[in-house]
Amino acid sequence: MFRNFKTVKRIVFGRGCFNQLDDILAAQRTAECPDMVFVVDDVFKKGKPLQERLPLHDEDLLLWVNVDDEPKTKYVDQLTAEVRKAMTERRRHLPAGVIGIGGGSTMDLAKAISLMLTNPGSSADYQGWDLIQVPAVYHAAVPTLSGTGAEVSRTTVLTGPEKKLGINSDHTVFDQMVLDPELIADAPREQRFYTGMDCYIHCVESLTGTYLNAFSQAYGEKSLALCQEVFLQADTPDSDDKLMMASYFGGMSIAYSQVGVAHAMSYGLAFVLGVHHGIGNSIVFDYLDEFYPQGVAEFRRMLERQGIDLPRGVTAASSDAQIDTMVNVALMLHPLWENALGKDWQQIMTREKLRDLYRRM
Repeated sequence: MFRNFKTVKRIVFGRGCFNQLDDILAAQRTAECPDMVFVVDDVFKKGKPLQERLPLHDEDLLLWVNVDDEPKTKYVDQLTAEVRKAMTERRRHLPAGVIGIGGGSTMDLAKAISLMLTNPGSSADYQGWDLIQVPAVYHAAVPTLSGTGAEVSRTTVLTGPEKKLGINSDHTVFDQMVLDPELIADAPREQRFYTGMDCYIHCVESLTGTYLNAFSQAYGEKSLALCQEVFLQADTPDSDDKLMMASYFGGMSIAYSQVGVAHAMSYGLAFVLGVHHGIGNSIVFDYLDEFYPQGVAEFRRMLERQGIDLPRGVTAASSDAQIDTMVNVALMLHPLWENALGKDWQQIMTREKLRDLYRRM
């Protein structure tokens, strides 16, 4: 059976298109349900021009979210409860929509809130594949960092009490994307690099995986080429445009394939040590010559070209119990390992081998 996957319904791209957001959202507001919930990275809270450009109406709810740590199910539940309380006070059932403005973590929070407003229980109950039963409220993405592909993916990556695992569902997919390259222009250099490497690495994993097909290859090759232009060549006026499209194409590539070893292992690092996703992928990828020799060699050239010092010794102080937990979390992600290593992946990536890889980091 071929997967009949869902994509984002509407996309607007171009420098300055953020100014159209108010008009786009107007079509979703009604007299009975006019409220929009803006989920915005709190980095824009202090003296940032974006704060003044938010198209807030009197009835809208603004949630400044902190993503110093990667999104946790507990935080999603807290934010969802805050929105529900506000709706109850206004004698409304649901908001008209949820708008995520920020990087991958902020967009993941917006996805998760939109899902949990219509589904009972804790977000931890839905970590897995196709567990969501009721469609989310309308939700839109406005990326201010590019690379994760969160704006196009069917996953909202969350750390729960027992595991780091996404809510993977067709209902997770955004209804609208607003892709304005001007919004990513002021991203800190290292953050821009590591987020971009998330895209580069998942393209390498997709293009070398056993799930590869013409659909994922077409998107993945273009995304990879754009990453190579951005991170190996001289900066140009349209570098941000290219990086934003690399993120979109990279996300589309894995929609019909999968990621691989680096992503699986980075989940373990994040769950135990709180290492952010882009940095975690980069740390892991640097030790995966055996699986991705050409990609790792090119990645190291990107590190040198961009003047990035990769963190070292991140697991040096980790206990045996912590390493075992990393291994357990990583090994939960069966589709990633099968894509990377084939159906007999468990004979190739043994617990002992995985434990040794983590120890080397």
